[in-house]
Amino acid sequence: MKKILLFAGLLLAVSACRNGHKPNLVNQHVDFACVHVSDSFWSPRLERVARVTIPVCIDQTEVQTGRIRNFENAAKGEGKHSGIFFDDSDVYKALEAIAYSLINYPDSAMEAKADDWIAKIAAAQQPDGYINTFYTLTGLDKRWTDMDKHEMYCAGHLIEAGIAYKKATGKTQLLTVGIRMAEHIMSVFNDQARHWVPGHEEIELAMVKLYEETRERKYLDYAYWLLSQRGHGYGYTENGIKDSLNRWNAPYYQDAVPVCDLRSISGHAVRSMYLYCGMCDVAARISGTGYEEALDTLWEDVTKRNMYVTGGIGVAYCTEGFANDYELPNKEAYCETCASVGMALWNSRMAERTGEAKYYDILERSVYNAMLAGINLEGNRFFYVNPLASDGDHHRKAWFGCACCPSNICRFMASLGNYIYATNDTALYVNLYIGNEAAFKVGDENVSLAMTTQYPREGRTTVLFRSGMQKSLMLRIPEWCKQYTLSVNGEEAEFVPENGYACISRRWQAGDELQIDMAMPVTLVSADPRVKADEGRRAVQRGPLVYCAEQVDNYTDIDSLLLTANTQLTAVYEPDLLGGIVAIDGVVPAVDSPDITFRLVPYYAWDNRQSGKMAVWLMHN
Repeated sequence: MKKILLFAGLLLAVSACRNGHKPNLVNQHVDFACVHVSDSFWSPRLERVARVTIPVCIDQTEVQTGRIRNFENAAKGEGKHSGIFFDDSDVYKALEAIAYSLINYPDSAMEAKADDWIAKIAAAQQPDGYINTFYTLTGLDKRWTDMDKHEMYCAGHLIEAGIAYKKATGKTQLLTVGIRMAEHIMSVFNDQARHWVPGHEEIELAMVKLYEETRERKYLDYAYWLLSQRGHGYGYTENGIKDSLNRWNAPYYQDAVPVCDLRSISGHAVRSMYLYCGMCDVAARISGTGYEEALDTLWEDVTKRNMYVTGGIGVAYCTEGFANDYELPNKEAYCETCASVGMALWNSRMAERTGEAKYYDILERSVYNAMLAGINLEGNRFFYVNPLASDGDHHRKAWFGCACCPSNICRFMASLGNYIYATNDTALYVNLYIGNEAAFKVGDENVSLAMTTQYPREGRTTVLFRSGMQKSLMLRIPEWCKQYTLSVNGEEAEFVPENGYACISRRWQAGDELQIDMAMPVTLVSADPRVKADEGRRAVQRGPLVYCAEQVDNYTDIDSLLLTANTQLTAVYEPDLLGGIVAIDGVVPAVDSPDITFRLVPYYAWDNRQSGKMAVWLMHN
């Protein structure tokens, strides 16, 4: 009965799951509200986000820290500001995560808590629409004097949260607050008034979402205006101090050249990701921006010269950003969890723009490895930094002074269904292999289907059509997959390779069953020879998962573990280990001594047991 009701609900949602046509997009993702995730790998994690992780964020936001108290004090116009100047954004991201979670996991108590927070946020808004508790409590006369103080960044997360909460509950109070702040910003900064370069990008994405929500073109145009502000020498910090005094580092803030002239990544990793997302969003809706070449070249620079095997990005602790090309140290890797979320957001947009599967290859790599490592198996402790090697002294924490990552990973995971499907007028794209039931529009047709899979444990996935469809089906063939078979109703399927997808064109009938079976051998991965940190080393991968050696599993010191050409690697399913994993057991044959045995586990699962060394890249000869 539960499945019948779920299916009926998905059918009712079809009308809400029709994307407006964007002239500069090849396809558009299907909103997660139309997709109910139901598989053995992701479903427990998503439920844990709803039942454990979001309550942790609520407790840390309201009880353990003063983030909500800041809004209470701002509403009264008295009291001190607690925490960092951008802490308002953590409240907004938590509310966005709550909104997404409520769609699939209704919770009246959590909704009531969100309503209480929203009322306090609304009470803290100034008469002119401005809202930022740091400046309200430390001096409104200083607002808009420092481009690095994240005022627009916080506003962006406010707007995104307001849109999400309206979609989840129908309630508009938070969105009204966001719109009033947007109108305030637009009245203060424009061609007739003042220039402004947001020190931390985010507002650009939010303005585009606000345009999509309201259909008011001025918000889209303003996102374009903000992007156009970069690279013209407008950037400054407090009191107008510019880069002549080394206070406004233009490359760090992505402000050295106009965005259409960007060709290499620089500066802060998360800011870069959000900038590129904003560029994609605007270019999808406004023709003639000239962003396309920049985006394509930047993607090559990031993925070919500045990305770890886990899909993580960012090397330098001092800047949370990038160093020289191919400079990818393992123990010192930064790989901020938020940057991995940003990689997923950017690559999903690049895929929509081009229809090429390679962007989902990167999204998958980042999500299953770098991002997923950012949260422990219980859902209550977090990594901010995700190194690829450890001496046993790097551990997840319950919270951080700068706590951007926990709420960011919450909002992304709660909306994971966004990234499974995409559509256009002629085709349905399957981008990720995640078990689900879904109903949505493909062109002018209503389509309902169910996907079943044990991915990433196994490579077999089945798609059952519950309704007919006269559209092509595009199945992403992951870059790691070198051997696969496709069948429809038990018979070999004819397909045409297209941009990394297998395109099957036929008239689909209700009851048709498509199956893709991807071989998942254990493989050794070599780094680019210009990556000196990985010289003479190999990483191990199976399917989308990158593996690591943890000292807890191994008698041999993992620093001295040496793989050889004769090393035997065997995948072993361990249902009771680390929430159920496929471990990789290795044997290094020896001539005059006992064979050396070792075990590897998925990188995302490390540091969930006792402390000890960890390494992704192992010595090899």
